[in-house]
Amino acid sequence: MSLKKMFKISVCLSKDVYKLVELQDVIRIPPRMFGRPLKEVALEILKEEFEGRVIQGIGMVVTVLDVDVSEYGYLTWGDGAPYHDVRFKALVYSAVNNEIVEGEVVLVENIGLTVRLGPVDGFVHKSQIYPSKNITYDRENGVVLIQDEKGTRTIRKGDIVRARVVGIAYDEQKGQLKIRLTMRQPYLGKLEFIKELIEKSKTQQAGEKSG
Repeated sequence: MSLKKMFKISVCLSKDVYKLVELQDVIRIPPRMFGRPLKEVALEILKEEFEGRVIQGIGMVVTVLDVDVSEYGYLTWGDGAPYHDVRFKALVYSAVNNEIVEGEVVLVENIGLTVRLGPVDGFVHKSQIYPSKNITYDRENGVVLIQDEKGTRTIRKGDIVRARVVGIAYDEQKGQLKIRLTMRQPYLGKLEFIKELIEKSKTQQAGEKSG
């Protein structure tokens, strides 16, 4: 059955990206599961139904952790399976606009990069990869080639990058959480580039103090 209501977000973890939420629903317990502990059955059903599911305004359910299930079920006409009210806790991945995230580049295409962010993927459009517009793509080798004042820089499949969330879209029917990212601002992008920028800033500050 479909989700009835979200009660509340009870705990926030890891800068609001992962959240522990409490939800309620009604589950149908098929006759083949009769005779087993009610809580065990309810947890199994909820895991099968909700894990990996995207819920509008909540996020993607990573795992169901615990459940309180009513001992009293009810029947509907023509169905021999009882229905039980449940309240359960779930760990949810929920991206937040303007959140800074890090992930691994898993796909390089002419239109941009796909970045693995834990249980979901984010997308960086080619216009948001780097301030320079002189960028070429080698999808076969999984490489982005960037030309700037320092020469040629590369972002490859497997590199770790830092990005900012600029858009979130929910598609419950397809079970997708679409996250748009940007890496154009300072201190975003490939971690190697960020390290260079930090070292440059330290050198400039040291020069200003000595002068």
